[in-house]
Amino acid sequence: MSIVLRLLSAAEFPPYLPGLTELLQDAVDAGASVGFLLPLAAAEAREYWQEIEALLPSGNVLLVVAEQNGELVGTVQLHLVRKANGLHRAEVAKLLVHSKAQRQGIGRQLMQEVERVARQHHRTTLVLDTLQGAPSEQLYQGLGYVPVGAIPNFVYNEKGEQLATVYYYKLLSY
Repeated sequence: MSIVLRLLSAAEFPPYLPGLTELLQDAVDAGASVGFLLPLAAAEAREYWQEIEALLPSGNVLLVVAEQNGELVGTVQLHLVRKANGLHRAEVAKLLVHSKAQRQGIGRQLMQEVERVARQHHRTTLVLDTLQGAPSEQLYQGLGYVPVGAIPNFVYNEKGEQLATVYYYKLLSY
């Protein structure tokens, strides 16, 4: 089963909206800490993706999707810093892989692709954050991301518990 990775333009985005909406809901249902709490209504997930769609023409947000047999199975974003002193930086955000497609290397492929896209945009310092203790920590560390510290009580889960977030960075070479 081959994976097709695609950097979406704003013009290509509309047909992906239903799949992205379902993908975000699936991630939240599976316990991913991606800024939303259970239950995540389709309307709220769709609104989030429409906000991302509105940012795509600016070129400040880049959206990579992964498809398997014509079906959307994953996505990741790259947020380019536009400040004069940070034109070498970008933030990796919302790495999502559908629960039915996990453990197939799709997350790794998406991260490798977002790094390739970052290099194309002359970004050499990538940052990201993830929930402390989440399986994504192993992925990021395996790809060479370096943890710089955890912020305790950074996010709430659906039970009202405060959880820590870990920040990572990676320096890319050309």
